[in-house]
Amino acid sequence: MRTGGQLIVDALVANGVKRISCVPGESYLAVLDALHDTDIDVVVCRQEGGAAMMADCWGRLTGEPGICMVTRGPGATNASAGLHIARQDSIPMILFIGQVQREAREREAFQEIEYRRAFTEVAKWVAEIDDPARIPEFVTRAFAVATSGRPGPVVLALPEDILTQTVEAPAARACVPVPAHPGAGQIAGLGRLLEKAERPVAILGGSRWSEASVAGFRAFAERWALPVACSFRRQMLFDHLHPNYAGDSGIGINPALGRAIREADLVLLLGGRYSEMPSSGYTLIDSPYPRQTLVHVHPDPSELGRVYRAELPVCASPDDFVAALDGLRPAGPPRWAERTRAMHEAYRAWSTPPTGGPGDLHMGPIMAWIEENVPEDAIFTNGAGNYATWLHRFHRFRRFATQAAPTSGSMGYGLPAAVAAKHLHPEREVVCFAGDGCFLMHGQEFATAVRYHLPIITLVVNNGMYGTIRMHQERDYPGRVSATDLTNPDFAALAVAYGGHGERVERTEDFAPAFQRARASGRPAILELKLDPEAITPARTLSQIRSGT
Repeated sequence: MRTGGQLIVDALVANGVKRISCVPGESYLAVLDALHDTDIDVVVCRQEGGAAMMADCWGRLTGEPGICMVTRGPGATNASAGLHIARQDSIPMILFIGQVQREAREREAFQEIEYRRAFTEVAKWVAEIDDPARIPEFVTRAFAVATSGRPGPVVLALPEDILTQTVEAPAARACVPVPAHPGAGQIAGLGRLLEKAERPVAILGGSRWSEASVAGFRAFAERWALPVACSFRRQMLFDHLHPNYAGDSGIGINPALGRAIREADLVLLLGGRYSEMPSSGYTLIDSPYPRQTLVHVHPDPSELGRVYRAELPVCASPDDFVAALDGLRPAGPPRWAERTRAMHEAYRAWSTPPTGGPGDLHMGPIMAWIEENVPEDAIFTNGAGNYATWLHRFHRFRRFATQAAPTSGSMGYGLPAAVAAKHLHPEREVVCFAGDGCFLMHGQEFATAVRYHLPIITLVVNNGMYGTIRMHQERDYPGRVSATDLTNPDFAALAVAYGGHGERVERTEDFAPAFQRARASGRPAILELKLDPEAITPARTLSQIRSGT
């Protein structure tokens, strides 16, 4: 005989859960009590959106569902920001929400929401458990749904009274992953298409990758001299200094890579949906009928043919597909080897940071210093904003599981993701990039980093405005500034107030010693980088955008 709260925790233990993020609430006190008797790390957060983003980051870096628990009503709606990220980014996650007791439902009781109506758009499956004896069934299904096909978030609502009720229920068992192997004929078909191609390109994206499949695809690309691009914010899927790497297909794509994709006669789209941002508004590959011969590999059959009609659609996860490529070898030296070399050189030129710019602090030399002085296995996190361009364009990712950033373009993600990444990998350096607007979306999770002694280094790029919106505003409504200016706190002093290390950096030459002091402090750190508002992009100033030059 077990309480519903104990059954929830039993199911988490059976599925190998090692950590959860939460903001506590009275609606699920019985679960918190049951967690007291386990070895599961409970990371107590300061806002439910940050807690959900931490769970997303754990799912993103491990491939296992990140677990988050929040209370009903306001707690649940706060957490919806993290749900939306996990949904658009195909990240496995399970959100447990406390719910009003069963007898009070449908009366708009205190903090009541009908989650099946509210969250269906941002979750793969939303359910409410009415019978505590069925908790093992529901939780097992939640793990299966979150990880199968196209991964994503699952929401389970827990009425308060089922968590205290004592019942007899079967012992929970672990979810069994479902492989999706490509057919031998499909692999052979890919080989025939490659043999006929003159200008092929591979684009890697999505989730359900592993270190082994990343290495396996690198070997496949080497055998076929295949140029490889990574989709938006999936740059950790291929070593950027490998001679086959061609760049990232994302916001502000290298024009040379954009042309190469448009002019390709064969595109191998592996793992991702290739949605609006990576496809430059669905212009690099035409929808629904691509100009290029398209091989689309995706673990969810509902995504195949949804936007692009592929010549060869393959329902398989990247892991399973790459494992089947081992025996596929070219009949002779590939004809496009020189084209691949040229594409990599174009990437190297595009990703070399500029040396100057407006003001006394220049992000180009700062990025160059980071490239020389931060370990290859360092994890970089960020949210959304023009500041992220410096990281995405000029940092050369070398290893798998070194990037956590939302393809959904959600602000506020970087700081909670950095906390989660450092909790997951305490031995690795974790660097968070944030804008002044982005940081204050979930900057309170810096307190969580201090509480758990997680020495992340956060670079707050402060230009005193919502930079991306100002850029578009000056382009479309020149000189008519409205609702984009910001008044900010002293971010360095804020770090100290939280119990961390903080410094303000106003000149380029002061960055390196400040970073080293932050690293040596052994505490969570914020370096506030005072960037001239004119330095809105690496290539154009705000004044140039305003004047149309």
